[in-house]
Amino acid sequence: MPRAVYRFREYRVEPDTEPDAEPVTFTMSCAVCEASGPTESDTAAAARWIPAHLKQEPEHLTYREHITRPYRAVPGTWL
Repeated sequence: MPRAVYRFREYRVEPDTEPDAEPVTFTMSCAVCEASGPTESDTAAAARWIPAHLKQEPEHLTYREHITRPYRAVPGTWL
């Protein structure tokens, strides 16, 4: 009967800053109607959608910023 050997390893989770990592992106959404603006590479560009939405929906005064930031698991020592 074959035996199985299991080894455990520690991992560290950190933001992925490798050259091939997905970009960090920002999207604004209306907290009232859940409409969203375009996904942008910086927060100021994403926030430019708010005045356009506010012009169409003047009673929508609250918004959320959604940030997508890639992370990766970095292998550590074997236990």
